Amino acid sequence: MSSILDSFKLTGKVALVTGASKGLGASMARALAEAGADVILIARGDLSATKKLVEETGRKAWTFNADQASRPSLDKLMAAFGGELPWPDIVVNNGGTIRRANFTEFSITDWDEVIETNLTSIFRLSQRVAREWLAQKRRGKIIHTASMLSFQGGVRVASYTASKSALSGLTKLMANELAQHGINVNAIAPGYMATDNTEQLRADATRNKSILERIPASRWGESSDLAGAVVYLASPASDYVHGHILAVDGGWLAR
Repeated sequence: MSSILDSFKLTGKVALVTGASKGLGASMARALAEAGADVILIARGDLSATKKLVEETGRKAWTFNADQASRPSLDKLMAAFGGELPWPDIVVNNGGTIRRANFTEFSITDWDEVIETNLTSIFRLSQRVAREWLAQKRRGKIIHTASMLSFQGGVRVASYTASKSALSGLTKLMANELAQHGINVNAIAPGYMATDNTEQLRADATRNKSILERIPASRWGESSDLAGAVVYLASPASDYVHGHILAVDGGWLAR
C-alpha cells in the first residue's frame, strides 16, 4: 500500500537545472537528487561542486557548460539530448542575473542582458523541450524561478523587475496551453535569500535592517529553504497544480 510520501518521490526521473553551479540552483539540484532524480546540471561556471552534491545522494549527475542566453549554446544543448544527455522529465529554469542602477540612469545594455537571460532564454528552452515532450506524448514538469519582484516593483532593478514580472505571466500562459497535455508549469518565488544577487543589499546596513524588519520570519532565506518547494512541484504530488507562483518568502508578501 502506497503512502502520501510516495507521491513526492522522483525515482526514475531526470531533472535539468539551469544556473546550477551555486546558490539556489545547487540547492535545488541536491534536493531533487535526494528525492530520487538523476540531474543534468547547466551553467557557465564550474559545476564540479554541485555534481559532487548530487552524486553524494547516490544519483547520477551530468554537467553541461552553456550560456543559457546564447542561442548557439541552446542549440548545442538540444542536440545533446538523447545522446550525450538523457531527455529530462523535469526542467528547472533557475539561471538568472541582475543589474542595479537608478531608473533614469539604467543602461540599455543592462536592460537587454537581463531580459535575454531571465526571460527570453527561458522561453526558448521551455518551448523546445515542450515541443519534444508533445511529440513524444510525454508528461513533464517545468518550474521557473520567479521572485518577489514578480509581485512588486522594487527599486534600482528595472530589467530584473520587468523580467520576473513577465515570467509570472509566462508561467500562467504556458500552463493554460500545456496543462491539457499533462505538462505542469509552475514557478517558485524566493523571498530575500542570502545569495550572490543580494550581497550588496546585505552589506548595506540600512537596507539590510529595513528588509529584515519587513520579513515576519526575521531572517534572510537560505538556499535550502527551496528544497521542499522544488521537490513538490517536480513530483506527482503536484499533478493538479498548474500556473501557480509559490512564494517561499518568510512571510514577506503577507506583511
